[in-house]
Parts: sequence; structure tokens; C-alpha cells
Amino acid sequence: MNHIAGAEEQIVTERLRRKLNEVNSSAQKQLSGVQDHINFTLQQAYFKCAYSCFDRSRTHDEISNCVEHCSVPVLQAQNLVEGEMAKFQERLQRALMVCQDRYESAKLQPGQSNAMNDLESCVNQSIDDNVKTLPSLAERLKTTLGMNDST
Repeated sequence: MNHIAGAEEQIVTERLRRKLNEVNSSAQKQLSGVQDHINFTLQQAYFKCAYSCFDRSRTHDEISNCVEHCSVPVLQAQNLVEGEMAKFQERLQRALMVCQDRYESAKLQPGQSNAMNDLESCVNQSIDDNVKTLPSLAERLKTTLGMNDST
């Protein structure tokens, strides 16, 4: 019986791993426009701005300050996206910890043969609930970054 439980646990663990990979894929898909905006639009503006800073009439400090000023929009955008993604990951992690706690409690109770299935169901529901928030997260980022709807 112990061998069967171990095999079942491995199967469920693999399913959960695949489900977590779906989260990563979904997040990348939802945020690809935002990343493109940062990596291309904002970076291009940064390089154009920084290029204009290099003028022989300026001192080294003036050039450095100018280039630093040019980098502000890119850095702010990157920090915004990183902060929002960190919050998303924290929410998901808390939800998954609740599932883990429920699973651990269920294992301690006699006659709980569904503990592994309950864990899988809880994880799936938590992931699905969190993934549903990604479109609004992406829209919020786009609005904050002043992106057009076509981006």
C-alpha cells in the first residue's frame, strides 16, 4: 500500500509541476506586451536620450547626470513590473501554503485517503484563481506605463 501511495504522490506532484508551469506561461503571455514596451520603446527612448547627452561642451559630470536622467523611465517601469509580479507571486505562494497546510492536517486525521486529491484540487483552484488576475494586472501596468491599447 505504501508503494502505491508513493506512486500516486509522484503522479500528483508531476501534475502540480505542470500546473505551475502553466502559470509561468500565462504570466509571460499576459505581460509580453508590457515587456516589449519596456525592452523596445522605453529602451530606445533611453538610448536616444543618452546619445544626445554626449556633447563636447558638457563636463563629464553633466554627461553622467544627463544619462542618469535618461534612464529613469526605464528603471521606474522595470521596478513597477517587478513589484507587481512580486505581489502576484506572494499571493499565489500564500494560497499554495494554505493548500499545503490543509494537506498536512488531513494526513494526520485517520481515514483521510483523499488528502492527495484534495491537495491537487486546492492547488488547481488556487492557481486558476490567481491566473485570472493576470489580465487585470497587465491592464493596470499598461495604464500606468501609458501604453496604447494596440501595444
